[in-house]
Parts: sequence; C-alpha cells; structure tokens
Amino acid sequence: MKGTPDEPMCGFSRAAIQVLQVNGVENINGVNCLEDPEVREGIKEFSNWPTIPQIYINREFIGGFDILLEMHKSGELEALLIKEKIINPTESK
Repeated sequence: MKGTPDEPMCGFSRAAIQVLQVNGVENINGVNCLEDPEVREGIKEFSNWPTIPQIYINREFIGGFDILLEMHKSGELEALLIKEKIINPTESK
C-alpha cells in the first residue's frame, strides 16, 4: 500500500483499509511501497497486477482495491474473511 494502515497516503489505500475495517478486520498489516522503489515495482511483478494497493488475505493475492470493493458489495469478502478465520461470524455485520 501507499503509506501505512494508520496513515494511508492515497485514496485507494485509505478506502481499502476502510473496507477491511467495516468488515471487522482489526489486524491489518501493510507494507509502505513508497519507502522502497524496488518493493513498489517488485510487488507488481510478483502479483502480475499493475496497481497499488494490493490485497493479500492469508498470503493469497486477492487483487486491487477494485476487486476488494466488488467482493465487499457482493458479500464474498465477508464470507472469505470468515472462512479464513480472520473474523468470526458473530463479528460480521
């Protein structure tokens, strides 16, 4: 992401954090790609995804903010977070 979970430095990074928080995610780990140009370019090559932020859940690449938002709207994100034991069904909205 650009910035950190506590201090996002772009609108998409901020929105990604907000979507995760709305879904009950409390422990969000972020890597500030602005601190290292090699990380910024390397993550794009690693995932074969051109944009940042990139969302990983339990080390599995999910996609960028656009994918995260669609998953949120469809309910797929909540189901995945429950399946991966990141949130409890009772914590979900």
